[in-house]
Amino acid sequence: MREKNEKKRIVLLLVCLLLAMGVSGCSLNKKSKALPASQSASEESGLLEKIKEKGYILIGSSNDAPFSYTDVKTGELEGVDIEILKEICKRLEIPDIQMKVIDFSNLLVELNNNNIDMVVDAMYVKDERLQIAAFTDKWYQEGEAVVIPADSTIESKEDLKDKIIGAQPGTTFYETAQKWLEEGRIARLEAYDNQATLMTAVNMGKVDAVVTDGIVAGYTLASDSSLKLKLLSPYEAEASGRIGAALRFEDKAFLEDVNQCLNDMKEDGTLLKILEDYGLTEDYFVDGKDGKTTNIK
Repeated sequence: MREKNEKKRIVLLLVCLLLAMGVSGCSLNKKSKALPASQSASEESGLLEKIKEKGYILIGSSNDAPFSYTDVKTGELEGVDIEILKEICKRLEIPDIQMKVIDFSNLLVELNNNNIDMVVDAMYVKDERLQIAAFTDKWYQEGEAVVIPADSTIESKEDLKDKIIGAQPGTTFYETAQKWLEEGRIARLEAYDNQATLMTAVNMGKVDAVVTDGIVAGYTLASDSSLKLKLLSPYEAEASGRIGAALRFEDKAFLEDVNQCLNDMKEDGTLLKILEDYGLTEDYFVDGKDGKTTNIK
């Protein structure tokens, strides 16, 4: 009798144990479903958890419209990159975005010095930059433009040969202008720290032309009637590239979270809608398959 009772107790204990495991397993599965598919509950102890704890993600930007900038009238962050990031943050349940203004050439330095969480400033994903930081999949694509005075006699790229050109260091466009200088296609190259001083320089005749971001140029000329400037046209871009956001190599889990949200936005049409809201056509859109970034670490 005692042996039979002992067997019953053992069977009862086993049943209870199995039931307990089943309940905990369901709870774990439910918890995992609440997180992005790319991360487990333990992985949120990384950058995403830190960002949620402080209540905002801190990005670095050179404060250039129309990508990521502070609107001087409202004090709010605006721009096409900001709108994309806002949607990503919404999907990751990040409450807010704050921005630290940094010269473009120092953005990746400040990132790796842990002074910001992410670089969001229309930065081209390039091989040399992939040696310094990890990049998200591509957000969109574009190229450079040449801005000249409205009354300029410059009609083609060949007319730049004896001219002084301005560009912003740290950008692809500065590298393009530097190549022109080395090839003898321009007379001199002047450096300006940001888009505002760049446009002012050509508007005041300090330089004959500037080479800059095509989206920035179009936006600036359309929004500021005081600038007596125009785009050189026809013009074929040499430095077209694809834009992404930069993160530290060690923040892989957060990078995967961002990429998942980004590619979901491409699939459901949200990303294209944001681009169209900024006057950009499907020519600027990069689909999920074509926009994959291969990071070295």
